[in-house]
Formats: sequence, C-alpha cells, structure tokens
Amino acid sequence: MPHATNRVAFHAVQADGVDIFYREAGPADGPVVLLLHGFPTSSHMFRDLIPLLADQYRVIAPDLPGFGFTNVPAERNYVYTFDNLAATMEAFVGALGLRKYALYVFDYGAPTGYRLAAAHPERVTALVSQNGNAYLEGLGDAWEPLRKYWADPSPANREVVRGFLTLEATKWQYVHGVANPDSVAPEAYHLDAALLARPGNADIQLDLFLDYANNLEQYPRFQQFFREWRVPTLAIWGRNDPFFIPPGAEAYRRDNPDAIVTLLDTGHFALETHVDEIAAAMRALLAGVPPERLV
Repeated sequence: MPHATNRVAFHAVQADGVDIFYREAGPADGPVVLLLHGFPTSSHMFRDLIPLLADQYRVIAPDLPGFGFTNVPAERNYVYTFDNLAATMEAFVGALGLRKYALYVFDYGAPTGYRLAAAHPERVTALVSQNGNAYLEGLGDAWEPLRKYWADPSPANREVVRGFLTLEATKWQYVHGVANPDSVAPEAYHLDAALLARPGNADIQLDLFLDYANNLEQYPRFQQFFREWRVPTLAIWGRNDPFFIPPGAEAYRRDNPDAIVTLLDTGHFALETHVDEIAAAMRALLAGVPPERLV
C-alpha cells in the first residue's frame, strides 16, 4: 500500500461559535474523507490512518466539542447533546466548504455523522462504519449501567457511570478484546484520560452519556438514509468490542444489501491494531465510488 508523503497539518477554524481543532492531509483538490471520532478519544485516534490515505484523498479529522483540542468558549453556553454536536459539525463542514465527502464514523461519530448524512444525503460519497452503530441489536451488555442511567438519571446512577471516565476504564476500552494488549500504544489512552480529566469535562461527558438515549430514537432515520441512498458502505468492526457488537455490523446489510461487512479479531479501537487492514479496505471501497457521486 502506498504511504503518503504529505505531512499531517494541524489547524483550527471557528464554526458555530466553537474553535474546532482538526487534522488534515492530502491534496487540496482530492476527494474528501471526513473522519469522525468517538468517546473517549479525539482525532488523535486517526494519527496512523491519515497518512495511509492522504496520497490520494483529502483527509480531514476534527475534534468534537468536549474532546481533544477543540475549544468551546464559556460564553458560548454550549449544551452538550448529539443534536448540537451534529450542528457544530455541520457548521464545520460549511466553514471548510466541503460539498462532498466520504464519511468514516466510529462510536460517537456515528450518531453525529449520520445526522449530517440524513440531513444532506447528497453530500455523502461513501460510508465507513468502524464500530459505529445504528441498530438496536448492535448495543452490547456493556451498556447496562448507561441504560439504568437513561431510565433514572438520579445522582446515584450518574455517579455509577462516572466510573467510565477513569484512566483504568479508558485503558480497558483500548485493550479489551485485543490479542496482544502490549501492541496498543499507551500514549493513546493516557492522552484521552488526561483530556477527560480537565476541569468541567466530566460533567460534559455525563451529559452526553444521558443524551445518548436520544440516538436510539434516530436509528430509523439513519436506516432510511442507508436504504434510500445505498452509498458504497463498509462496516469494518472489531468483533470483540463489548459496546458495539457484531450484530450491529451485520445489520447494515439489511438496509443496504451491497454493504461490505468485515469483522476483525480486535476490540473497540480497531485502528490501534488493524490500521493497515482498515486502510486497505477503505481504499478498495473508495476506488469503487462512481465518478458521478463525486461531483
């Protein structure tokens, strides 16, 4: 596989009153690939993937509000919901003038990105879901404490889910289901944990945990997009993810029979162990996008 000679550049742009940090590489006139991260990470999760695509594609990876190095001014009075994350990403896409893009979604990036896709389906040239869920059967048993929080957002239940914000919990998300945990770069989960520990961030994350229940109500809308537009789709998942389990990947074929489903022998953060395989599968998918979809 060719490796890009392009260096990754780091930028910030103001959109929706938010200073959005993003990584970018590749030719300015190349087809755009928009990478949307999930919890508890940031665009840092794409550090190894971006160079594997950037010889041919303009690859852009923003940090969502509340994550990474995106800055939300206090006077913005930002309300952390998935509707608002999507609205901010919509403003980001507008600020960069992106008319068409292939969409890579992971974890929180799925309900965020699928809101963009449902609102503007004509923009999406291809879809890559890496443990990015849109089906009820994709939610594993690890969601049980969060389901209790959704049903009863009491202070006691809020404290229980606060346990997801510790370094130990973050490391567990990275190494669970990985054949060789030592193959996972420790700076990844240490960076995530350090950013989660910033003053005020815990409450942001707890608010998003609670609002995640609203994503389930959006699943039929997302599935309608899959069914009506049938964009070239790759669901490439770590099969050992305790949060987003294999039936969620297989379900993409229900609404788009042409969807490619690949299950990798790894966990939630599949890019940490299988970046080469994911990049190769993405390049094969993107190479097959009909030219008329790109204009």
